[in-house]
Amino acid sequence: MPVISVRSRTGRALTVLTAAAALAVLPQAAWAARGGSGGSTEGTATPSGGSGGDSIYASVVTYDESKNGSGGKGAGPVAPAGDWTPPACWYEPKWSPEEFEEEFRKSWDVPHFSGAGEAYRMSQDHYINGEPYDDFNKEKSGEGMWWEAVRDPAREEALDPAAFACDEATFWVDNGETPEVENAITPDILAQLAYSRLKVPGTKVALAPEVATKVNLPTWAWLDKATFKEVAVTASLDAGGLNIQATTTAKPVSLKLEPGTKDATTFPASGECAINADGSIGEPYAKGKADEEPSCGLTYLRSSGGKTFPLQATVTWEIAWTGSGGTGGDLPDGTFGAEQAVTVEEIQSVNR
Repeated sequence: MPVISVRSRTGRALTVLTAAAALAVLPQAAWAARGGSGGSTEGTATPSGGSGGDSIYASVVTYDESKNGSGGKGAGPVAPAGDWTPPACWYEPKWSPEEFEEEFRKSWDVPHFSGAGEAYRMSQDHYINGEPYDDFNKEKSGEGMWWEAVRDPAREEALDPAAFACDEATFWVDNGETPEVENAITPDILAQLAYSRLKVPGTKVALAPEVATKVNLPTWAWLDKATFKEVAVTASLDAGGLNIQATTTAKPVSLKLEPGTKDATTFPASGECAINADGSIGEPYAKGKADEEPSCGLTYLRSSGGKTFPLQATVTWEIAWTGSGGTGGDLPDGTFGAEQAVTVEEIQSVNR
């Protein structure tokens, strides 16, 4: 069997090892040959296309981010705990028979590349000549849709093998049915895709003393309740007889302080500051509390020697989802943190 090698608009080579394997990426391979991205990006509020504005492999998933984080200074995505990651690829309904025929024929209206003749013959047999589909299933128009693999664009660009795991050839699904393939779109998959779009605020904590703290002096740390509140993203799909959605919500639950040196103690001793009932973390310093221990904070036991210590503040977010048909559950916690420089000075005394 011949090797098929095509090159995308970005210049990255896409190689299919055998003509049989080529069926799993047709007409994607031909589309890549004529300058397409060969992949997809998800939509934000509306479906979006691949690179260059092309929409052949656009996802039909849409996102409502009206309750997401604002994306202000220092904001960013949460990092899932452990080695869990959202899906790098999935399957979803894409085309009616007429749309698929149009894209199929357009994809092959290109100069032939190595191995294309046999691959094209195989794809014609598969989708046109009744082995197993006849004339793009146009006799079932309105009764179902052609399903296609979609890849997370960032992980595809990074050549993450997981992005290329969805290697099923474009396949037909009757309306209302869920195909028996791994990563076929479901409320659970939508919830995981929404997870990847969550944005949470930065974690620069307020400190007292603010400019420079002193050796053996308790330093108070806190985060404002107005900033640290729940965020949510809803992912939806309405196509191919499916009308499903899932909302993924992230709730802040704790702040972990890491002083940046072993010569320090934390309050509490674990360094984990729980969130308060009003949504704040820690407590602002107030006059008259100099001799008290903060509910959240730290004490440095030596000076930073004219330099600074890298204080790491990381918020843990508890993440859960609810979806169509009463579905829902928990997803792995996420974390998001930032480093800030802390100056620690010796306490100066005057001898008389």
